Amino acid sequence: MMNPQQPIIVLKEGTKEEKGRDAQRNNIAAGIAIAEVVKSTLGPKGMDKMLVDSMGDVVVTNDGATILKEIDVEHPAAKMVVEVAKSQDEECGDGTTSAVVLTGELLKNAQKLIDQNIHPTIIAQGYRKAMRRAKEILEELSIDIKSNDKETLKSLVLTSLASKNASAEGENLSKIVVASVSKIIENIDNKMSIDLDNIQIQKVTTGAISDTTLISGIVLDKELENEEIPKKIKNANILLLNFPLEVRKTEVEANIQITDPSQLQKFLDEEERIIKEMVEKIKLSGANVVLNQKGIDDIATYYLSKYGIMSVRRVKKSDMKKLSKATGGKILANLEDISKDSLGYAGIVEEEKFGDAKVISIKECKNPKSMSILLRGPTDHIVDEIERALHDALSVVKIALEDKKIIVGGGATAAEIAMRLKDEAPIIGGRIGMAMEEFANALEVIPKTLAENAGYDPIDIMLEIRHQHKKGNKYHGLDIETGKVENLYNNAIIEPIRVGIHEIEASTEAAIMILRIDDVIASKKVEMNEKEKNDRYGNFNQY
Repeated sequence: MMNPQQPIIVLKEGTKEEKGRDAQRNNIAAGIAIAEVVKSTLGPKGMDKMLVDSMGDVVVTNDGATILKEIDVEHPAAKMVVEVAKSQDEECGDGTTSAVVLTGELLKNAQKLIDQNIHPTIIAQGYRKAMRRAKEILEELSIDIKSNDKETLKSLVLTSLASKNASAEGENLSKIVVASVSKIIENIDNKMSIDLDNIQIQKVTTGAISDTTLISGIVLDKELENEEIPKKIKNANILLLNFPLEVRKTEVEANIQITDPSQLQKFLDEEERIIKEMVEKIKLSGANVVLNQKGIDDIATYYLSKYGIMSVRRVKKSDMKKLSKATGGKILANLEDISKDSLGYAGIVEEEKFGDAKVISIKECKNPKSMSILLRGPTDHIVDEIERALHDALSVVKIALEDKKIIVGGGATAAEIAMRLKDEAPIIGGRIGMAMEEFANALEVIPKTLAENAGYDPIDIMLEIRHQHKKGNKYHGLDIETGKVENLYNNAIIEPIRVGIHEIEASTEAAIMILRIDDVIASKKVEMNEKEKNDRYGNFNQY
């Protein structure tokens, strides 16, 4: 008969296990801690974070997704909150900080309910019910926009940039963003299609942010190989090649024995003749610019230059696709296919110098479906931060054009949803009603944090916002610049509806997932000696 005192060992020695309330409390605390990291960056008056990696590289940003991507998160529940930011960034490009802050607040309020002995499953039910109702209210509060409403699109960009370091140059950057996205819209199967990969951001560390320009074409991070190549071509007929302009190697290995110097000369002359024939075909096609994904032999470069043809080799595959869309040219894999119809066009192709950097600009294309933003700034850190801001702004315009619906930002919409949920929660009643009310309270963290980060009293601001919403002023929120509670729709503080919907969905689902965990089983980390590491991963020192 089995001894009842004998312990049954199920888990491997060294495995750690946390159960019940302890597991829930630790997971919630980890989620809240991640939210606290980014909370101070929310809004136009939010602060920046300096992130220093193990190599000493520095990133200065207030972008929630970037901060959470750069920091090394250890706790598994905290990693789930980081995924919220990643998901928000991939889907909407903006609203990452708000989503993470909301997740933290939902967890904090859930802890209050757990302390009142309300089961996490009941809290999850209440949160899901509140989430569905919040999405319905969002739809009711949304405002339709037209795809040709440039002023509204510009306001969307300005709202997105307001919380970034790019806000000072918002006027210029907003025009660039709206113009670039508007140009790359395509209709595929009678449906609007916007691929942001068709907008290239080329960074140059020189000049001021205000010098940033939109190029009707593509900017290549390349420079011309030698001085003989023409530096500027007007009315460029562009040949896009994915074919090496050099003598091709044989498919099989072969040894050629040369016993006489004249034979060597004949061999070299034959190579030159083959290359010259290639160049002649290019010249006859009418092309005066050759952009090649593969190599270009020095002899080919010499003859092309002699005929006044600019040549650039080893262009990236991704850039070749953009060049095709910008110039209208076809990417050819064989010189036999060259024709005038296969050539692209650009008003100017030239090598430009910005400080120490050189780029090749293919600009003034007739109807480009791919464009470049030449982003300029005084330092690498500033240029990188502006690039992140532009990424958010481009995404915001894209999803607004796709959905054709916007909502009011600045916490006004969150406050309206919170007020309505609080009114409806007592009707639902019971523990689910209590969970819905805590969900509503969590939504108010957005306007509260905006006020706090701007240096205003969050309690006074929230009281005034609630007062205005009770009076039916559903678009009222805090105007950061004036410190007053005003109609934010009239002040053009707006964002796409998808940002708001995804914030609520992602944060709610993440919070529920964390709340439902009541057991954390962590295996012991395996410590390997040097020999075991070499056996498993290989000895990299030998390379």
